[in-house]
Amino acid sequence: MRSLLSAAIAAAALMLAAPGFAGAQDEPPPPKAEPAPALPDAPIPYTTLHPKRSAKPKPKPTAAPSAAVGVAGMVAPPRQAGAPPSVPPKATAPKLTAAIAPAPPPPAQPGARLGPGQPLPPAELEAFVDGVVRDAMQREHIAGVTVSVVQNGQVVLKKGYGFASLRPARAVDPDRTLFRIGSITKTFTWIAVMKEVEAGRMRLDQPVNLYLPEKVQVKDQGFDQPIRVINLMDHSPGFEDRALGHLFEDSFDRVRPLEVYLRQERPKRVRAPGLVSSYSNYGAALAGEAAAWTSGKPYERLIEEDILGPARMAYTSFREPHPAKAGLPPPMPAALAADVSDGFRWSGTGFQRRAYEYVEQIAPAGAGSSTAGDMARYLLLQLGNGSLEGAAVYGPATAQAFRTPIRPTPPGINGWAHGFIVHTLPGGFKGYGHDGGTLSFFSNMTVVPQLNLGLFVATNTESGAALSARLAPAVLQQFYAPPQSFPRAASPELAGRGELFNGYYLGTRRAYSGLEGFVMRIARAGVNVTVTPDGRLVLADMTGASTWVPEGPVEDGRFIAPQDESRLAFLMKDGRATGFLPGGGSILYERVSAWQKPSRLAWLAGLTAFAAVATLLGLIVRSRRDFRQSATQARASLVQNIQAGLWLAALMLFGLFVSSATADLAPLMYGWPSPLIVLASACALVASALTLVTVLVLPAIWSGGRRVDSWSYLRKFSFTATVAIYLAFAVMLGSWGALSPWSG
Repeated sequence: MRSLLSAAIAAAALMLAAPGFAGAQDEPPPPKAEPAPALPDAPIPYTTLHPKRSAKPKPKPTAAPSAAVGVAGMVAPPRQAGAPPSVPPKATAPKLTAAIAPAPPPPAQPGARLGPGQPLPPAELEAFVDGVVRDAMQREHIAGVTVSVVQNGQVVLKKGYGFASLRPARAVDPDRTLFRIGSITKTFTWIAVMKEVEAGRMRLDQPVNLYLPEKVQVKDQGFDQPIRVINLMDHSPGFEDRALGHLFEDSFDRVRPLEVYLRQERPKRVRAPGLVSSYSNYGAALAGEAAAWTSGKPYERLIEEDILGPARMAYTSFREPHPAKAGLPPPMPAALAADVSDGFRWSGTGFQRRAYEYVEQIAPAGAGSSTAGDMARYLLLQLGNGSLEGAAVYGPATAQAFRTPIRPTPPGINGWAHGFIVHTLPGGFKGYGHDGGTLSFFSNMTVVPQLNLGLFVATNTESGAALSARLAPAVLQQFYAPPQSFPRAASPELAGRGELFNGYYLGTRRAYSGLEGFVMRIARAGVNVTVTPDGRLVLADMTGASTWVPEGPVEDGRFIAPQDESRLAFLMKDGRATGFLPGGGSILYERVSAWQKPSRLAWLAGLTAFAAVATLLGLIVRSRRDFRQSATQARASLVQNIQAGLWLAALMLFGLFVSSATADLAPLMYGWPSPLIVLASACALVASALTLVTVLVLPAIWSGGRRVDSWSYLRKFSFTATVAIYLAFAVMLGSWGALSPWSG
């Protein structure tokens, strides 16, 4: 059952891509309604990037400026229901902060091949990348890879490997072949949001509802604090995370407009905003819709006109190849569509082409496609603080924001630099960027301002995630970090203090109810933490195990990987861990009781199966004398026999669902909810309801009839034990969301 959710959560955790530029048609303008009041024609005051969060929402923006890093931003007056935002008359452009000064590079380390001021040698870089990529393609069965590296304002490496399609055969061309870039799309969305802040049409410290059409505004759901724009940028809006059945689509007929998607797939709010960073595709999509609403342009055209056009990224698109359809953005231009790479999976005997992954319904979170050549220009844009070849796409204050984490975090843990992930890289360098993933495409974008260096890699096969994640650190380790000849040592002190950390930790990035919540909890939503006798910390989930060693005093709860710069930090309270943050900072794992372990559910499932089989076997092996029973006992026996059949059917259907889900993620994502899991849930629900009946008749079972016409004490005890097992299993299934067949 747990392997089923390994499949489910892997799919749910995937990150999306976004659409783009290159001559796409304009959408029809948004419907006209009563215009909102225009912003005043006056200089726009500075406002802080780090707003103070008040307990109550305020309809009017605060007027006090901040002395912190400034970005122009005045909140627009609330619009009338259904009215699109009006574009204010030209205002005096405010002065922004000076261009961002890169952090000083760490000193050259003994043994490193290059110092911080020395550029990469192109020939050696190409030879190294060739070795890493080709080795991974062979060992990990990756069909195609595209790579670009820039430094000091120049493209140092731009290369394609393998193939983009099999029929017809088409090699990867770094300048023409478009790969899905997944959640790297979100970085374009954050640039669009910050440009609206620069223009004075949006402010980071204001509720996002001020910038959304009424139909998609976030509901209170019992929370007093509003979700602010900045909460979306550090993934702290407090949403649960749902993905199955709607994050990706393999049929264009199921694709919906962004506004419809946001209204129909609205997640539950499970915590107050601003408390915990827990990755949210839905939050990024809300941000894209807000930027589109305040700019008066559909999202795709906004990105094309404000980012892709000025950056001359002609082979990047946030549109998708499909027929024209009313209500949806026009499709990707045919010239680009012909160069889109197929997605693949390795079947064990060869590569299988996957269906196109439509992400248009949640485009700001991940619908983008691009080439290595265009992504090289995007890297140069970021390293140029928003300017490329004399064209300014965004201002210096926005560039500063993309290097400034919103919230403080322990060393080595991402603090979300206004939507950008912060990486700790070999050699002590800081990288800023994002990674992305769909079912078939995996990508990574990293800029290292201290080295004036940027790297991009994308793969077109479901097995490409590891390569996309490790290429940038491998380049830094090879050229700018000292060689590491042995792993970091275990800690004898940790060996004797395992009780501080041992336990089961449940992640916040998951659905919190229903069948999807059940599936997520069984798979990668949880992590088991143990300390080995030799003093290593081990994190184990359905995908495997990782080891860690202390970085500093054990009671500080900071750990580092033995062989790279990955880190995690435990939250300590009264000398005991209550949770931990992985280095990515996109999820919090909270310590929970042992009864919330999937292994406990599996144990109860085994007991339930044993009790059900024993009940049915009893009909065959029970002697005639054991058939003596009262009328109540006879009816209770019939109910228990029906229960046994239902529980066995439910367990077998769950098993079939597991086997089908683990064979390939695509049917799980596209075909959710599977008829198998719905039927299994229905059988378990009826069996659980019958359990309540048997609980109610237990007193009559024990008190009814004389010995000559009643069950023996052994059979009464067996019946009671079976009821207790079924009840415990039903309670756990219900609390995990498995008894709601309608929730799919």
